[in-house]
Amino acid sequence: MKRNDDGSAARGRPRAERLRRGAETLESLEGRVEQLEARLTRGIGEPAIVAVAVSTASASVYFALGFVARDALGVTPLVLLAVALFYLVTSLVYLEGNVLHPERGGASTFARYAFNELISFVAGWAIVLDYVLVAAICAVAVPHYLAALWPALDARAWEIAIAGALIAAAALRNARGLGVERLRRSFWIGLLNLAFLVVLAALVVALGPPLGDPFSNGGGPFPSVSDLAFAAAVATVAATGIEAASGLAEEVRLSRRALRRVVGAGSFSVAVLLGGVSIVALAALPVRGGQTPLGGEYLLTPVVGLAETLSPPALADAARIAVVAMATLVLGRVVTSQLLGVARLTYSLATYQQVPSALGRLHERWATPHLAISSAAVLAFAFVAIGDVDLLLGLYAFGALLAFTIAHLSVLVLRFRERDRRRVFAVPLAVPVRGVGVPLPAVFGALAGAAGWVSVIILHAGARWLGLAWMLFGLALYVGYRRTTGKQLTRRFRVPEAVLREPQEREYRSILVPVTGDPIDVEIVSTAGRLAAEEGDEAEGPPMLEVIYPLEMPLSLPLDASLPEERLEQARRALQRAKAVGEEYEGVHVQTAIVRARSAGQAIVQEARRRGVEAIVLAAEAPSRTRGGGVLGGRGAPLDRALGDITRYVLDKAPCPVILTAPPAGEVGERSGVGP
Repeated sequence: MKRNDDGSAARGRPRAERLRRGAETLESLEGRVEQLEARLTRGIGEPAIVAVAVSTASASVYFALGFVARDALGVTPLVLLAVALFYLVTSLVYLEGNVLHPERGGASTFARYAFNELISFVAGWAIVLDYVLVAAICAVAVPHYLAALWPALDARAWEIAIAGALIAAAALRNARGLGVERLRRSFWIGLLNLAFLVVLAALVVALGPPLGDPFSNGGGPFPSVSDLAFAAAVATVAATGIEAASGLAEEVRLSRRALRRVVGAGSFSVAVLLGGVSIVALAALPVRGGQTPLGGEYLLTPVVGLAETLSPPALADAARIAVVAMATLVLGRVVTSQLLGVARLTYSLATYQQVPSALGRLHERWATPHLAISSAAVLAFAFVAIGDVDLLLGLYAFGALLAFTIAHLSVLVLRFRERDRRRVFAVPLAVPVRGVGVPLPAVFGALAGAAGWVSVIILHAGARWLGLAWMLFGLALYVGYRRTTGKQLTRRFRVPEAVLREPQEREYRSILVPVTGDPIDVEIVSTAGRLAAEEGDEAEGPPMLEVIYPLEMPLSLPLDASLPEERLEQARRALQRAKAVGEEYEGVHVQTAIVRARSAGQAIVQEARRRGVEAIVLAAEAPSRTRGGGVLGGRGAPLDRALGDITRYVLDKAPCPVILTAPPAGEVGERSGVGP
């Protein structure tokens, strides 16, 4: 190190240079970690996120276009393009919120960290309503499309029966658990649907009737402000997929570039679906005398109306069949995805003690919140039985605009509350306010959402009273549950995931017990012996304790290298003592073995898999005292506050339940608990 004449260390520029290099090193390491996480998270990637985010937008063309065209008439394309802009703004806001707090819950999660648990519940409860309503509306639309091929299905009884069957099937699929492959298939179905609608629109332009002016009102009056406001509110159904995609935040790690691609692909798809298709539809079925067939005979089947404009008739018939098939596939998928959204959001609310834990409890076999799914399915069927799609769309707009407004406001507040947190993605176009960049798109989204919500309350009486009743019921549930459990209304409480799992009886007839020669070996073998003795059954053979002594071998030696006799003798003594303790329990057999491996954790997990044991009883090591942040001085919290490296590895990788026995750090005595 360079020193001054008096022997002191050089300061000034050299020190500043070292700090600058250290900061660059830290930034480089963070970037590499981000890229590594993005590569390692293979389960859900960009295609699946785009598919979920665009799912309701693609479905809305099949059912919402008619209602928007009925009210907005020749202004419909402009209304839908404005909603596409709102979709873009909302996507940006949700991305920033999710990179700050990558948890399931969407607007509910953002409000939790920006405001408190009560506001978080309001957002979450409104979103639950939206999920159920979209599922019900899509289920109602399917029999109307099928009736385009089989007119006998255009009856109220068939509508209820087919919609109910769709909802039941979607609930069953969700209760049994949806895999990542289903999400990937949804991406390809969404891409196919986008291509199909583009091709259909191109055919209408080339082979359809002479096109009219899509922006004309056909000599009729200009739509009223109330009609335009309701049409715009209904069209926001296209943005519900953003909330559903946000619910997957825990399972996704995407780079900055990937996040931009997600926003770009989703926004482009929505602009094409809403703006492009609506322009062609109103040009082929223009407004005349203040009405358009899209809002009349094709109110619930606007894409069928588009197909029937083709000529010759054989082409129109083929296009109609294709439309019915695609509509049934797309709308059915959306019903399933909306119930999935209910399941994930309800689980999040139950985790934070905002709804009773029973609603979020996971099924013993399928590990899904089956009670939440079945309750949502029953409620969706009740909405189907109501049959008033206008009412359902108004009620949807009530909940969606409330949730979107809270989401935009939450991200704005988080800019101030968490101003020092690093953001992998931030909403652009920010202006400085008190030293904080306030994003103008989020301000626009909050104002637009609030204005839309107020317009629904003022202009739609049914949505106003039913929406307020739903929110009051939810608040009564929330307050009652919090009061009965002795919790404050605005404080955050989170329960472990194990609390939400169905209790189940386990049999531990084969137990792996790693020993180390420490005094605690007696305790863990005794614990295993008691568990095994309870399962004694002569018909199934005696319970077995498989005691192993993991010998860690250095990389410089092969696994079968000769070892000092004293080390082997230490292992044998530990195994002999464990065998003696285990055989004190009646009917329990004990097998012992020395296992050589590069790491103890790896040896335990490999032996558990190889032997097919039903449980591992493990002596949890003390936590590491190493502190993080070593690149720029080593200041930070301990790397883990409860468990050591071997214990964490076994808990993460073990193929069976892990039962921990260890003395608490800094205390005398021992404790037992079951690992997740």
